[in-house]
Amino acid sequence: MTSRPGSGDRAVIRRAGESALLVETGSLEVSHRLDALLRERRPAGVTEIVPGPATVLVVAPGADPAALRARLSLLLGTACDAAPAPSGARGTVTVPVVYDGPDLADVAELSGLPVREVVERHTGVELVVGWLGFAPGFAYLTGLDPALHVPRLSTPRTSVPAGAVAIAGPYSAVYPAASPGGWRLLGRSSLVVWDTAADPPALLTPGTRVRFRAVRG
Repeated sequence: MTSRPGSGDRAVIRRAGESALLVETGSLEVSHRLDALLRERRPAGVTEIVPGPATVLVVAPGADPAALRARLSLLLGTACDAAPAPSGARGTVTVPVVYDGPDLADVAELSGLPVREVVERHTGVELVVGWLGFAPGFAYLTGLDPALHVPRLSTPRTSVPAGAVAIAGPYSAVYPAASPGGWRLLGRSSLVVWDTAADPPALLTPGTRVRFRAVRG
């Protein structure tokens, strides 16, 4: 276990299995900055970088563990001490949405808002991709209006179509592919957010700014 140099935050680096190190950054902002640094200055042997809410997993089956740990410690110090990236540093993606989802009326009832205002509040903020999880290309979007923080469905759907735009708790998301899901569906988008032929395949990567825009079906 290695403590991060620099400020007083207690970020550490731990072994994760046989070929990975888990960097506990302590915050989403530091995770984003470390992720960006690693992709810009990728250490030798690193094959995968997976940022999380307060961690970054670095998979490096071909790296020397001691050298990688030392390199990560230096980059973590830089990430902790760096100023936050300016708004839009990783670009802004606009997601067109037809707001006709099967849970839209229920969200209005749960939030105590008219349907029109639910749509206005969902489109009226800039969200940020926190991390990817659940399924390939599934981006957890942070910054949702608190009035729209509603619980997941008590019984998840067995199938949610690709492009479904949903909310659950403090997050919003665009389903990248058809899958089971328990988030509440506000609408649908024609935007492709997961394409295995693209590089990278995920359109919404950690740190990307996202805005939803209401369109007609």
